[in-house]
Amino acid sequence: MASSAPGGLAGARGGAGLTTYGKRGREWGLVKVAGVEEALAGLRTELTGYCYRMLGSGNDAEDAVQETFERVLRAADRYDAARGSVRTWVYRIATNICVDLLRGSARRALPIDLSVPGKAGEPFGALLAAGAEVRPVPDRLVLDLTQDPATLVVRRESVRLAFVAALQHLPARQRSVLILRDVLCWPAAEVATLLETSAASVTSALQRARATLRTVAPRPGDVLDPSDGAQRELLARYCAAFESHDIAGLVSLLHEDATTSMPPFTWGLLGREQIGLAMGAPEAACAGHRLVPVAASGQPAFWQLRPDGEGGHVPFALMMLDIVDNRVINTTTWLELPMTAPLWPLFQNS
Repeated sequence: MASSAPGGLAGARGGAGLTTYGKRGREWGLVKVAGVEEALAGLRTELTGYCYRMLGSGNDAEDAVQETFERVLRAADRYDAARGSVRTWVYRIATNICVDLLRGSARRALPIDLSVPGKAGEPFGALLAAGAEVRPVPDRLVLDLTQDPATLVVRRESVRLAFVAALQHLPARQRSVLILRDVLCWPAAEVATLLETSAASVTSALQRARATLRTVAPRPGDVLDPSDGAQRELLARYCAAFESHDIAGLVSLLHEDATTSMPPFTWGLLGREQIGLAMGAPEAACAGHRLVPVAASGQPAFWQLRPDGEGGHVPFALMMLDIVDNRVINTTTWLELPMTAPLWPLFQNS
């Protein structure tokens, strides 16, 4: 993924010369180099993944990419090939946008790390502060799903919620360097060109970023791996137990020290005994609910659908699982995502 299109914007797709950017371009005063739209389209997925890792929110990442593309189109006639490839130029703009968005904002964290552990039956409590938590994103928006399965498993680790949350501990510049070098595999010289610094400075920033990540150590959890028979069986058993409201069956699939959280609330539980009690409470009954598998932030997830009273089902929540040693160690149930997030068409698997 470190390769770059040679030459200018025209060279990215073999075009030449400047053309007017259509009706919208005339309205904005835009000029484009032939082929720029195609070049940007080819970068959209990996650039969205980059912005997601930087910002910790799928919606924010989409906004950052859209702003990047608009700035690129506005400035296309001022592109200077002497300052780097088209790809490097686009990433420089995206990086600056992400840094601006991060400036003055609080560090995002996992919902379970923001929760207040309580006991089954207690009220959900206060709402999380806006923008406090790392939020999921559909795999299809940030990963090239046409890659071979082994490569895709590795890539999924880099968008797992726990890894993205760990990245938020890094200063923005170190975060950018680590993502570009260790995730996207850019050479140090290209990262140095992007950041307008030296390769030695990039290497130093990378070493500091790696040291911090070793200290904050992302919470454990397996990525979604359809080739893993044991994982497939565990997910099938979990789904069957949930849909049949088999509380004992569900609890048997949990780690003894399993946790659960339910954003946007600060509510959380620690231990499978408390989780089992909460699941079995009459007010928490999910009888008739269905689970539909999706791929979210590189890990196993389900749409949770509730009966609509007319024989059908409607969105209720997005449930994400963290699996360790073939047991569920954490569940995060996002109550508001189906109703508020435009990134999540209901039955579109990532």
